[in-house]
Amino acid sequence: MTMSLPIPLFDAMLRGMVLALLALLAALLGRDRPALPAARAAAALAAGLAVQVASSMPWFEQSAPRLWQAPLVGIAVGNAALLWIFVQALFDDGFAFRPVHALAWAAASGLGTLNCAVLAHSGSAVAPFTTALQRVLPGLFAVLTMIAAAKGWRGDLIEGRRRLRAFIVIAGVAYTLLQLAARLASPDGRLSDAGATLDTALLLCIVAPLACSMLRMTATELFPSARAMAPPEPGPLPAPPPPPSHTAADATPARPETPPPTPSPAEALAAGNGQANAADAAEQALVDALLRLMADEQAYRSEQLSVASLAARLAVPEYRLRRAINQRLGYRNFSAFVNGFRLREAQAALSDPARRALPVLTIALEAGFQSIGPFNRAFKAATGATPSEYRRQKLADS
Repeated sequence: MTMSLPIPLFDAMLRGMVLALLALLAALLGRDRPALPAARAAAALAAGLAVQVASSMPWFEQSAPRLWQAPLVGIAVGNAALLWIFVQALFDDGFAFRPVHALAWAAASGLGTLNCAVLAHSGSAVAPFTTALQRVLPGLFAVLTMIAAAKGWRGDLIEGRRRLRAFIVIAGVAYTLLQLAARLASPDGRLSDAGATLDTALLLCIVAPLACSMLRMTATELFPSARAMAPPEPGPLPAPPPPPSHTAADATPARPETPPPTPSPAEALAAGNGQANAADAAEQALVDALLRLMADEQAYRSEQLSVASLAARLAVPEYRLRRAINQRLGYRNFSAFVNGFRLREAQAALSDPARRALPVLTIALEAGFQSIGPFNRAFKAATGATPSEYRRQKLADS
């Protein structure tokens, strides 16, 4: 009895599981925000990977006519570009599709199709160059994907999304490079039966944790809500809470002589609610201290401001500060939170007749922006007008 039968069955089982998880991911990302770029990019990537998984079966690669395989190979090559686009759309709340994204996918898939259909075995002088380029493209897009996932990681205020970034950087890029190395080691660029099964198993090991991670995250963690897409400016600062008063009796509480009685279920529930209320009050106190630090001491003006530096000044762990800014103030990334204060100062300066002659660049630098370009873009995104237009409008009304 040979072992040839279980291997194809095992391969088919793995491919079926990958296809089911890809369908689940596409449905998950399109469930709540179907119009968002991330959901559309996810649907495209899931469809492309499904084609890749189905068309890379060894028997199909070995028996199907080359012209049949050509468009499927093109889709598989284009998946590297789709992964890059998807990662940008998922982690950049302000992402919008641009012509360069369509061009990148069309160039990658077109090259794969052309090589498979025409150039691969034509003996053409350009065939070695186009084949080498096709094999380099996945590595190039892997680097771009890693950059897109790592960009903004420090300022990301959503813990689940921060972990997702790290997983995609490590697992996604490693899979792309391992697949590239395996195909480069093959004389004709095809995987052996065992290699194809291993490739599918590796893809399953990536898609399954990704699906589980996204299932645990809420829709507002994955996608920006309408409020997060246009976050409010920091509101008026609350009055500082009065300092607690301590007495000698408070400092040295009497020790009970007998162990306390076991609480009843109702008492345990009340105690749990009390702990939750205490945690809620602690988080609000942190937010109050943060807003005072930003407004009274104008911490937002510092060019080196970061979550780490603010957390150190407030003497709290970074994760607590990120959670407070995200859950209490509604911001998904740190730069949007800081720019809210900077833009509020700039708007006040541009509306002040006494500062009419002050250059816009000076106002931007005083508010904490490091150059005029980012200031102009952030200002127009927040107000719908350039700083100069905003100033003319405000001073004309005064």
